[in-house]
Amino acid sequence: MRILLIRHGDPDYVNDTLTEKGKREAALLAKAAPGMNLGTCFVSPLGRARDTAAYSLEKTGLTAKTLDWLEEFPARVDLNEHPEFSGAYQNVRKKDGKYVPRVVWDMVPAYWTEHPEYFDRDEWRKSEAALCSDMIQRYDTVIRSFDDFLASRGYVRERDHYRVERASTDTVTFFCHFGITCVLLSRLWNVSPFVLWHSLALAPTSVTEVVTEERQQGIAYFRGLRLGDISHLYAGGEPASFAARFAEVYDDMEHRH
Repeated sequence: MRILLIRHGDPDYVNDTLTEKGKREAALLAKAAPGMNLGTCFVSPLGRARDTAAYSLEKTGLTAKTLDWLEEFPARVDLNEHPEFSGAYQNVRKKDGKYVPRVVWDMVPAYWTEHPEYFDRDEWRKSEAALCSDMIQRYDTVIRSFDDFLASRGYVRERDHYRVERASTDTVTFFCHFGITCVLLSRLWNVSPFVLWHSLALAPTSVTEVVTEERQQGIAYFRGLRLGDISHLYAGGEPASFAARFAEVYDDMEHRH
């Protein structure tokens, strides 16, 4: 079985769609799509993912089913309930006298790297971020849906691997988001999602590919073949978007910190 995880194009988050750059990126992705063997396609319910998918679906004549659990990972930390935790986040803002909710994983490195629980595949559940947010519930809902999806295609979760009930060489493609991609990979690879959220920056319209390896009959593991591939952008002379990244050097005030 083969899974393609495709991030949406450069986002206009306010309007949940694509910027003009994002549209160019999606068009270049679509140009490459006929040679990618997209297989059966699925898409996040959010506009920026749907708008990205539309280019490739039109080019290939395929359709995509919407899966609600492919939306961007929605966990937030409410600093109004946990103001002592605000130091873990950069540029904390208030509106009408209250803290604006923060993306739960968007912590500064000086905080999370000094707390070993964030690196551990199980102990992250006991971390301050997890306990001060709805992250555990959200995470478990997503991975349960993901495991059900894989089971319906013949790969049943059994402890930390997948038992093969019905072997497949089919491809499924998810048009989705950076955060949720890291959640899905953390499940397949049995690692803490925080490690992936902080160590990867998958550019808009990037393609991540994982495939099953059945080295022992009836037992499968998902292995990455490419991670954040943007060769379609290189081919079209379009630079990668900075979205998902932070400033390379602190003095660069044109990019986010």
